[in-house]
Amino acid sequence: MADVNQNSTLKDLEKTLWATADKLRANMDAAEYKHIVLGLIFLKYIADSFAARRQELTARFTNPEDDYFLYDSDDELLAEELEDRDYYREVNAFWVPEMARWETLRANAKQPDIGKRIDDALSAIEAENPKLKGILDKRYARAQLPDGKLGELVDLISTIGFGNDANKARDLLGQVYEYFLGMFASAEGKRGGQFYTPASIVKTLVAVLAPHQGKVYDPCCGSGGMFVQSERFIEAHGGKLGDVSIYGQEANPTTWRLAAMNLAIRGIDFNLGREPGDTFTRNQHADLRADFILANPPFNISDWWHGSLEGDSRWVYGDPPKGNANYAWLQHMLYHLKPTGRAGIVLANGSMSSSQNNEGVIRAAMVEADVVEVMVALPGQLFFNTQIPACLWFLAKQKKRKGEVLFIDARKLGKMISRVQSDLDEDAIARIAKTVAAWRGEVEAGATVIEYKDVPGFCRSVSLAEVAQHGHVLTPGRYVGAEDVEDDDEAFAEKMQKLTAKLGEQMAKGAELDALIRQKLGGLGYVL
Repeated sequence: MADVNQNSTLKDLEKTLWATADKLRANMDAAEYKHIVLGLIFLKYIADSFAARRQELTARFTNPEDDYFLYDSDDELLAEELEDRDYYREVNAFWVPEMARWETLRANAKQPDIGKRIDDALSAIEAENPKLKGILDKRYARAQLPDGKLGELVDLISTIGFGNDANKARDLLGQVYEYFLGMFASAEGKRGGQFYTPASIVKTLVAVLAPHQGKVYDPCCGSGGMFVQSERFIEAHGGKLGDVSIYGQEANPTTWRLAAMNLAIRGIDFNLGREPGDTFTRNQHADLRADFILANPPFNISDWWHGSLEGDSRWVYGDPPKGNANYAWLQHMLYHLKPTGRAGIVLANGSMSSSQNNEGVIRAAMVEADVVEVMVALPGQLFFNTQIPACLWFLAKQKKRKGEVLFIDARKLGKMISRVQSDLDEDAIARIAKTVAAWRGEVEAGATVIEYKDVPGFCRSVSLAEVAQHGHVLTPGRYVGAEDVEDDDEAFAEKMQKLTAKLGEQMAKGAELDALIRQKLGGLGYVL
């Protein structure tokens, strides 16, 4: 019961924080304000991590039974030792100079130069922590917020992480960061969706791929949601932080920073390339062969091609059309998979059936090479930024069931969570993941073995020969058939006789009521 209450409290806190923060932005554009708020949450995280380590060291320095105990120590020696950077670096904690510590910033929150003080604090942190170089967005001095609003925002974020447990505080900051990412994506509408994949889609990809350990790669990583969810999955299944190595790339510089902060705030080690860059023309992980690839590339992008990509070694199954990158993404990910690896990709529905400009040829080659494992049709209105219906492609070079493709039609599993947006709940995600696991013949230790069965209207395992008969079209609705209708074995003639008799009874009852109404009205002097 405690967990339920805890979750409820967190949700209330998130909503309150968002409502207050949103009110403070006044007329500032959500896209600009996003970096102001998320940057401050990240700064608070760094400061809290530092403070937690400082608190731990103070306890150890003054404990006679601890290896770190300082003999003949006085306040001056203790203070000196607490400023030794090596104590922080040995546990991968960021070193925070005094001017950048949260209590210093909060004490000056009402000063007119608080924006410059925050920028200077971020510069000082970057100088002390090379890992953060280029990640922190220093825009506070020029932020177009009304007087006093930035100080109020500092005060608001100071309330996150209250209590004495520093580890819980940092975890809370991570959850608030993620919640705010989603809310900003919603507030920004179309533009916001470019950096944020709805949580239910990410959870579905992760649940089906089940990344336990190894290298995880996302070549268009947005704000890093795929990685965060992968780590959560691992921890939920008895693994630990660090069982996977994180590799990503992102072209948009501000989104690249958001991803780096999102991972750092959770203590996840990562390699997002030296800098932001286009995955096709500046492939920063060219030698990487990943165990798991999860990605939500931008749909149907037309301006991706560059002359240097002609004859690229990634186009194993055919040259992708210059006017649409969908099949460039699919082939890029297959290229970066280990022989035993798996990939899950979100694409527009058109990718399953289009035959324009060589797309049909590439798809046929992929099917015949037996690298297409599972296709999932998703419900509509899952995304913040587009109404284009989407699907999930799951690829593998060494499939568990060779010569077959599993089709899942999950279009009816969506539930509306607002007037314009639907969602896949935990039950729907579990149903999809369990269906795939049963089809692969995979079972977790101690779990009940579930035998796979085709379910009309929902899932069907189809041979490559049958897929070829359909022109290598991969739309699940074409293969899964219609839902079974319960047959009550009652002959049509008998059923019709009963229904007619029932209707006759109801009509007779209606005539009785008409007569009664006429009688009552007549008694009052009114005639119908």
